[in-house]
Amino acid sequence: MAEQFMAVGRRKKSIARVILRPGKGDFTINKRDIDDYFGMETLKVVAKQPLALTDALNKYDVFVNVKGGGFTGQAGAIKHGLSRALVQADDTLKAELKKAGFLTRDSRMTERKKYGLKKARRAPQFSKR
Repeated sequence: MAEQFMAVGRRKKSIARVILRPGKGDFTINKRDIDDYFGMETLKVVAKQPLALTDALNKYDVFVNVKGGGFTGQAGAIKHGLSRALVQADDTLKAELKKAGFLTRDSRMTERKKYGLKKARRAPQFSKR
């Protein structure tokens, strides 16, 4: 079997396991094509950003297993995992990807709901009488 590179990417509650193989540019997410999986064009662009930045769109076939969270978090997780896999494949790309901020795990998470409040910070409506 051809050489392959595996990496894990995370964003919010989403976890993406990315497999990168030399190929012609196929992008598969959960056994579906990227066009079928993501409805919005912006999410497809976000997921493919590391490949576009490194001019590797037609050099690798990408296989992703992603679960948890929503589509936006999943797209971010795929971007993170794909960046990590590209660094494994070619170490010279690390500086370029790091400068763009693709190798940094976005640590922002949903703030928990507190008792006495309706949401994390939203207080019940105040009435004088």
